[in-house]
Amino acid sequence: MDITGSETILAPVDAVWRALNDPGLLKQCIPGCEALDWTSDTTLNATLMVKFGLIKVRFEGTIELSNLKPPHSYTIAAQGKGGLMGFAKGSADVTLTEKGPDSTVLTYVAGGDVGGKIAQLGSRLVGSVTSKLAEHFFAKLSAKAAESFA
Repeated sequence: MDITGSETILAPVDAVWRALNDPGLLKQCIPGCEALDWTSDTTLNATLMVKFGLIKVRFEGTIELSNLKPPHSYTIAAQGKGGLMGFAKGSADVTLTEKGPDSTVLTYVAGGDVGGKIAQLGSRLVGSVTSKLAEHFFAKLSAKAAESFA
C-alpha cells in the first residue's frame, strides 16, 4: 500500500521540524498512540492501538529516523508486532518546504506492508484504515504545530 500527500502548515519550517521530533506532541497526533519514547537520538519505541473495522490490534514496535537533513527532510521507518494478529511495517519520506515566512508545506511518500491475520482482512480495509490514520495525523499535526508557533 502506498500513500502520498501534502499538508500546508501555518508555521515556519523550524517550528514544524520541532513538532515532528517532539514525542509528547506526536503522541497527541497519532491516533491510538499509547506510548512514544526516545530510546536514542534516532529511535523511538511506540505502542499503538489500531482498529480495523471491529478488530482492535495493539502494536508494539520501533520507529527509526534516517537520512536526516534538519530541518528539511528525513525518512521514518516503523515496524510493529500485533501479537497473534501479525505485523505491520512501513516507511515514509517526509519533506518540509518553506512557503512564505510563516507557512510550510509538508509532503510525504509512504509505503507499508502487513502480514499474518491482519493481511487476511483484505488490502482494501487495511489501506482505508491506513489512509484515514495518515489524514488524521497530518491534520492534527498541522493544527498543533501552528498552535505552538502562535
